[in-house]
Amino acid sequence: MTESLSESELPLSNSNNKSVDSEIPIEIEIVSEEEMALLEAALALASVPVNAIRSPLRNFHSKARSIQSITVMSKRTFPGLTEPDIEDSGNFATTQKNSQGQQSFLQRFRKKKGLSVTDLTSTEWCEKQMEFVLLHAKRKTNKAMKTGSARHAKLEEEVVKKVKVRVQSKEDTWALKFLNFIIGANQLLFEGLTRELPLISFAEGVWMVGVIDEIRIPATETDRNPILVDTKTRVRETLPAEPQRRNGRLQLMCYKYMWDNLVADNFPSQNFFDYFTLNPHSILSEEIRERTADSGFPAETLDDVVRLFRNTCSILPPAHDQLLLRYEFQKDNSLLGEDQFAFDSDWLKTQLHGCLEFWLGEREACYTPEEERWKCRFCQFASICPTNNGSDSTPSSTETNSTSTLS
Repeated sequence: MTESLSESELPLSNSNNKSVDSEIPIEIEIVSEEEMALLEAALALASVPVNAIRSPLRNFHSKARSIQSITVMSKRTFPGLTEPDIEDSGNFATTQKNSQGQQSFLQRFRKKKGLSVTDLTSTEWCEKQMEFVLLHAKRKTNKAMKTGSARHAKLEEEVVKKVKVRVQSKEDTWALKFLNFIIGANQLLFEGLTRELPLISFAEGVWMVGVIDEIRIPATETDRNPILVDTKTRVRETLPAEPQRRNGRLQLMCYKYMWDNLVADNFPSQNFFDYFTLNPHSILSEEIRERTADSGFPAETLDDVVRLFRNTCSILPPAHDQLLLRYEFQKDNSLLGEDQFAFDSDWLKTQLHGCLEFWLGEREACYTPEEERWKCRFCQFASICPTNNGSDSTPSSTETNSTSTLS
């Protein structure tokens, strides 16, 4: 798929060639069980390892819309994108603030992995649910979740062809992630589009990781700032309620914040090596060294790859201030609507600081606000969560009857 869009015009189409009038109100639903399953699928993506290296630069000049990437064949999962080990279960009502001297959730579960954007959006959705997941259980998966994940995999396959490779060390694993970014960024510059691009960035004093669904370069000559795009699938042919859209906006704003930090060369290399306990001079596996040589930028060590990564970031422009959320109907992948919105730095900082207070152990987990307690009906921990003792989890009539128009 070779889509380009300008700042002033965002395409609003789907696989059925339906037209959507931005002035016509679109039906909004609060949530369904299937939609909640898809939300859980998005939250569960933190457990999926994403390591890849892509094709040589010379292939970017071809007309083919597919590039090679390398997927790790190893029992070692990618740092920051795995479910935490279950430890120190204790009582469900116990929080991280109840034991003096107890480590924060960030130290216990993400010390050597990094905080994922999924961690942040999960925390914004419900801090108490995030706490339960960390302390007691993995999220349940079902058919709807797998279908949503499969759609994202298909979108990636339209522009990326994966090639498996073995890794022999954690330095190899991180090298593959950086190489995936380097070649994906080159694909963006040469072809105007790339997908499933991994990010690792130091922001707000914390190492954060994430994977951007899609990045597009506008078709105009005057505007070359990449547009960040995220695609959400829907079981029902309706747009989501505001809490879900807000969660999606937070995700994309986090990506822009991380991207802009990278292109501004705010990547403390030594801090990175120290935090993740990596040897920058460790010789990469022979297979990875061969792949980097074939790609046009030979590298012997992880430090070589990090230098290439930073050089690549230095030639990239900041992300566009306009971000795009797309909603597809899961049944036929038709486009339900698009939510184009502006980056809001102040709002994002407020959200990040609130989430980090939870992760750094500065306060106990908050419960979902009263007006959003309908979320509890779809939470696997609802029966044991103290907030549900006599609480009303039914959506308000105002939200139930709400409508929206496409931007």
